[in-house]
Amino acid sequence: MPMTAALLAFVAKVLSGSTVRWIDSQPDTCQRVYFANHTSHLDALLIWASLPPHVRALARPVAAKDYWERGAIRRHLATIFHALLIDRTEIKVHQSPVDLMIREVGTTHSLIVFPEGGRNTETEMGEFKSGLYYLGKKRPDIEMIPVYIDNLNRVLPRGEFLPVPLLSCITFGPAMWLEHQEPKADFLQRARENVRRLKDL
Repeated sequence: MPMTAALLAFVAKVLSGSTVRWIDSQPDTCQRVYFANHTSHLDALLIWASLPPHVRALARPVAAKDYWERGAIRRHLATIFHALLIDRTEIKVHQSPVDLMIREVGTTHSLIVFPEGGRNTETEMGEFKSGLYYLGKKRPDIEMIPVYIDNLNRVLPRGEFLPVPLLSCITFGPAMWLEHQEPKADFLQRARENVRRLKDL
């Protein structure tokens, strides 16, 4: 019997022991880009699972195609949580990941993205790449919600396939937007700081 989205979300939350907090924002079906720090392959799944079902149904985690298409189980899971898989080896000027994301979300869906790019095992977050800026520039109507994931790198350590049950915390912060004529570097630094700040709240 295929695993349903509701069952997958339940299993993901049980395995991570995740606590979910919303600070100065609330779950909503409006179009959003949820952007978070990135420490584990479970990040996309856990943020998706942390959303209420009616919000979750419209959210598409952006994930690495080379990881989630490796093996039948991962492919099946990626299909269930409606992941938007990005081929990191076939990035083209006229078919950029940002263009793909914008086309796929249309006028109803939201995205879950990780501006650091690859997973970061360091204590300090890496610098944010420019994709988040271009999402904000091309779709200024979409809310951007910072998300901080705490402890998930220990739930699924690098190189492991099976998660280790531990307590993690996922914190959603207040919405932000790209300001008029805001320089790319300033916006990315502000977005990164908005995620980092949630760690201390």
